[in-house]
This record gives sequence, C-alpha cells and structure tokens, in this order.
Amino acid sequence: MTAHDDVNAPDNERALEEGIVTDFRERMTYGSYLDLDRLLGAQHPVSRPEHHDEMLFIIQHQTTELWLTLVLHEIRRARELLAADDLREALKPIARLKNIQEVLTQQWSVLATLTPTEYAQFRGFLGSASGFQSVQYRAVEFALGNKNGKMLGVFRNHPENLALLTAEYESPTLYDEFLRLVARRGLPVPAEILDRDVREPYREHADLVPAIRAIYENPHEHWDLYEACEKLVDVEDNFQFWRFRHLRTVTRTIGRKIGTGGSSGVDFLQRALDLTFFPELYTVRTSIGT
Repeated sequence: MTAHDDVNAPDNERALEEGIVTDFRERMTYGSYLDLDRLLGAQHPVSRPEHHDEMLFIIQHQTTELWLTLVLHEIRRARELLAADDLREALKPIARLKNIQEVLTQQWSVLATLTPTEYAQFRGFLGSASGFQSVQYRAVEFALGNKNGKMLGVFRNHPENLALLTAEYESPTLYDEFLRLVARRGLPVPAEILDRDVREPYREHADLVPAIRAIYENPHEHWDLYEACEKLVDVEDNFQFWRFRHLRTVTRTIGRKIGTGGSSGVDFLQRALDLTFFPELYTVRTSIGT
C-alpha cells in the first residue's frame, strides 16, 4: 500500500480555498499592481562573461534606491506636517523613517559577503558608475541639512534628476521646519536661523542651545517637542550607523582603492562621518545637568 492509499497519512498539500480568486482576465493582479514585470526585469549584469555575484551587487543597490524613495516620501510628509503645526502627526513619518534606516543599515551585511576576489572580477565593467551619483541619496542629505550646491553639477546632464535635487536644494530642511515650529511655540530661536538661506548647509548656532535646553529641562511642559528632539537624534544616529557600515563594507571589499566614480573611496567616506544634521541636539547634552 502506498502513502496515497493510506487514509491516515498526513496530507502535505494545502487545499486551495473556494473563495480564492483565480480568474484575472478583468481583475488587477499582485504583479500588475506592483509592476513586477518591469521591476523584476530591471537587473542587467554588464560583466562578460556574466559573473554570478554581480546580481547581488545590482539588487543590493536597487533595493537601497527603493528604500530611499520611501525615505524622501516620509521626510517630505514630516516637513509638511511641521509647517502646518501638526507635530503630533509629524512624529509618525519620522518614526517610520527610523525603521527604514535600520533596514538600510542591515542590508550592508548582505553586500559584505562579496569578497575582494569576487568583486574584482566584475568591478572593471562598472566604468564610472558609482553610488556617489545616487540622486536620491543626495536629496536625502539635502533634506536633512547637508546641502552642497556643487553637487547639482553632477546631474546637469539628467534633467529629471537635476530637477529633483534642485527642489530639495531650494526647500527648507526637516530641521528648518522643526525649528520654525519651536519658534512659533514661543521658544527663543534666533532670527538668523529662521531667516537663513535654506540653500546653505545648516551650521551650528550657539544661540540656539538655550531654546533646546529649555525643552530638555522641562519635558513635561514641552513633551511633544522633547519627543521630537529625541526622534531627530535617532534619525541622525541611524544615518551615522549607515555611513559607518558603508565605510566598513567598502573597506573590506576594495581596501583603499579609488572609487569607480573617481572619489578617494574609503577616505571620502571617512570624512562624511564628521558631518552632522542637528548639531544643537548634541551640543545641548554637554550643558544639561551642569
């Protein structure tokens, strides 16, 4: 007697429930909604002969770009809500942003499985293509305060990318909108911050620290501002974790080679660790309790 004949044998096949839709002639499908034909057909290795590990390299960077699309989406929403004095609702996209950043940082562990020998076999086929040219990454940095007008020139031959980055270059940062809200709450935010040229990178202002200190030393009076300050610190910390993980992954994969886009590679990434988005939120910690 076979297992199929044994009525007591376990059934290792899940029955298809009667209500499950199987006729999609006139219905939207999972694949059409997500545009999976285009998304899953967007991996085009350039190495010849095609190297097995290039697919990892492509998918790692494509998924990063998808997450960066959502990062920008959430930052823009948070800015809109801050500008509308809706701090409570603004905390939600900021909290979501933190979780996206954690996923982005964890992704480096996958790329870190690419050994120097494996990468060397297809790196030369990349030409001058480099993550340095990611317009979405630059837009995120601009949106958080690290603006650099010279970066616009990198995208001068791609009108859509240039328009995207120019829009962020000319817009208030997330921190700008938060500090404007703080000022509207009656705390002493210096006029030079409120009236600053938002196209310039944000720089630390010692005169802002008393306002931030007032928030931290009176959390029950300013609870939502207090919570927002800590969530912004989370965002910056997570961004630094991402930068550091990027640095270490590049170091273990190519050592101190020049980047494919012409940067100094590891040294260039190392200098990024000195950049800060919300400096007063860190400076204030020195003065609290003293």
